[in-house]
Amino acid sequence: MPSATPHSPSSPNRSSSTTTTSITTSRPATPSNAGHGPDLDLAAVSIAQCPEQGAKAKPVLEPRPLRIAILLNSYRSRLLPAIRGSYQRTIGAVAPLAKLAFYEPANRPGEFPNPDYFDLIVLGGSNVDPRKRYPWILEVHGFVRRMVRDYPHKKLLGICWGHQTISNVFGGKLADAAVPEMGVASVTLTGRGREFFNEAAASGSFKLQQHHRREVVAEPHGFVALARGNQCFLSASNAMLTFQGHPEKDAETARLRAHDSVRWFGFDAASDEKAWAQLEALINADHDGEMVWRRILEWAREPCSEAGVVEQQEALALAEEKASKM
Repeated sequence: MPSATPHSPSSPNRSSSTTTTSITTSRPATPSNAGHGPDLDLAAVSIAQCPEQGAKAKPVLEPRPLRIAILLNSYRSRLLPAIRGSYQRTIGAVAPLAKLAFYEPANRPGEFPNPDYFDLIVLGGSNVDPRKRYPWILEVHGFVRRMVRDYPHKKLLGICWGHQTISNVFGGKLADAAVPEMGVASVTLTGRGREFFNEAAASGSFKLQQHHRREVVAEPHGFVALARGNQCFLSASNAMLTFQGHPEKDAETARLRAHDSVRWFGFDAASDEKAWAQLEALINADHDGEMVWRRILEWAREPCSEAGVVEQQEALALAEEKASKM
């Protein structure tokens, strides 16, 4: 992977401070090979010993490390380095060879990844209401639409604000939550969700860190719910997967936003000891972020549905038509 971070052809040509990170821990980064498919690379050949043949070895093709672009959408937040570190830790726990590149469209308008260069693009959280019509938010909407039209087989993951924004683009409805969520909470799977999340099928649920005060209240066009309460969606094309919860957030990172409890819940974490203890318990509770990331990265290598791609593009057209009449 070249050291220069690629940008979308539609992005302005500028000097960029986009952060590219390799979380390789066991061996040097593996360069991509344009002559091979998206999941295999000549440089990823390893030697497996065959006990029945003594020391004789045979080559085994391993999947090429995933290349992941992550859009951090927080506007002028001092917590951006911590958020970046949380992605590195949680993805690194299940895919230590993955290549991560970070973008900040809220702070560097027009700066988006070139989808040709990545296997998975993550639309992450934000500290801004996704219903706002700020220019940079509209640019993100445009990027999602371009992905659907021009890169219909490219995988796009939405987390929290990204979940809400993708839903918004496809005609879903957002509203203020009656009660904001903060800390680890259980997510109940639908029947389709049990099929998708094999590791959670027996229990019928998984737990993730939550941190939001807005939610999806009407399902977007062209998506199926994998969890109740509009907590998780999968597109008909199998190219887009979204979560209201935060698989990338660990307790260390979640604790940095505990001060929001003052505005959200009306108590002062510094003086209300009982309420603070309850919140601390929720933040520190066990969760299934690692399991969810495993499934996300498996899904990132799965093929898309050709019929679903057509359905997804029709769903986008329908959402745009309805929006134009509002």
